[in-house]
Amino acid sequence: MSTIKDVAKKAHVSVATVSRVINQKGYVNIETRQMVLDVVQELNYVPNELARSLFQKKSHIIAVLVPQLTSYYFAELLDIIEDLIVNLDYRVMVCNSHDDPEKESKYLKIFDQYNIDGLILISNTHRIEDYKKLEIPIVEIDHKLTEDIPSVTSNNCLGGSLAAEKLVNGGCKKIIHFRGPSDLVTVRERTEGFKTALQKYKINSFSYDLDFIKPSGEEIENVIFSNPDCDGIFCDSDIIAIHAIQALHKAGKRVPEDVQVIGFDNIELAEIFKPNLTTISQSREKIGKYAVKTLMKLINKEELEQVHRKIDVKLIERETTK
Repeated sequence: MSTIKDVAKKAHVSVATVSRVINQKGYVNIETRQMVLDVVQELNYVPNELARSLFQKKSHIIAVLVPQLTSYYFAELLDIIEDLIVNLDYRVMVCNSHDDPEKESKYLKIFDQYNIDGLILISNTHRIEDYKKLEIPIVEIDHKLTEDIPSVTSNNCLGGSLAAEKLVNGGCKKIIHFRGPSDLVTVRERTEGFKTALQKYKINSFSYDLDFIKPSGEEIENVIFSNPDCDGIFCDSDIIAIHAIQALHKAGKRVPEDVQVIGFDNIELAEIFKPNLTTISQSREKIGKYAVKTLMKLINKEELEQVHRKIDVKLIERETTK
């Protein structure tokens, strides 16, 4: 495979001249330019993309950092984001952090080495200052970690409130809230909206923290078997809700006749699972479009109309509620 040095040698010019021709940067006279292009075609030279990015200080790569690729919600959101970015003639670098600080450190170095043009940050990072040092456009999804970095989030408080109102209106009196890790901002917001709405009706709820990606079915069963008079369950994800319904079946409970269940996310599985799951729908399409649009404005140094935006959620009523 030919290299840029091979082209320069055969064309009797410097490597810098070949780079200027290929990248259309800087002055090269017409005769020399054509000679270089002829040699490029003759040697079938393909420019090294990393070298091109180093020369141009622009890679046409957008990185997306996600906490877990195995999450149905993040996978569906990533699918939308990738299509939007590719349609804008950018390439996507997907990075799965697993919320691991060591992996984040490696990715930070990669972002710097590859001169990425922008970053969509979905992970719940504690290293926001390190990302800011990259001096590239950044947009956050699902979190507002700092005032000066644009973000787009779902209205999680509204989601919790909608779930509470639906369960109360369905006649529920003793409600369990299976939530994600309570140190996450999204979880705290959903809990706040849920509990505030229940307080209006003087109804208390029991909250139990679970892992978002791999919730323990055994823990869910233990909670449900320990609360046989529970008649309503709100879950911070559809996956948790599906586990809860399976545990209810083991306990001999009917859904929704004995216990009503509401999930969160409205993943595709929610409509396939039987009974079809009532859930709080996050608009992945709106979130993805807004994040990409905002990032492109930052890359093009355009002014933003809004730095932080919340996208409203909505209740999707199916078969697990009355």
